[in-house]
Amino acid sequence: MIQKQGHWVPYELLLLCVWWDQQGVIYYQLSRALKEKRPLYAQRHDKVILLHDNARPHVAKPVKTYLETLKWEVLPHPLYSPDIAPSDYHLFRSLAHSLCEQKFTYYEDCTKWFDSWISSKDEQFFRRGIHSLPERWSKVVESDGKYFH
Repeated sequence: MIQKQGHWVPYELLLLCVWWDQQGVIYYQLSRALKEKRPLYAQRHDKVILLHDNARPHVAKPVKTYLETLKWEVLPHPLYSPDIAPSDYHLFRSLAHSLCEQKFTYYEDCTKWFDSWISSKDEQFFRRGIHSLPERWSKVVESDGKYFH
């Protein structure tokens, strides 16, 4: 449990939204705009490629409509396939290892810790996660679509 705005919230209910590329984190916790972190992306929408799964919330009509207005290329991938999503197999796996011994009393403590964790990661960390994607896709093809770690 953590405290947020005077209310206790089970830690399982906290949602972390992270957009990242090979240079680092672009956006998280609805506090940093894409334009500020990657001004080039704001000018060149056609060069942004978004990989997100086909889970129901991601393919809802309002989401699809909004993504169409951004004119980004959207790469679909199978439902709940953490073995081929860089956020799952690279970013969140590393985050989970770092979080295993953490305990937060307040929401602010959690966000402060996360800010520090993100700051501790260099560009090479993010580059490895993105650049391993083609190899992971090849493994999916070789394993006939079966899940792997």
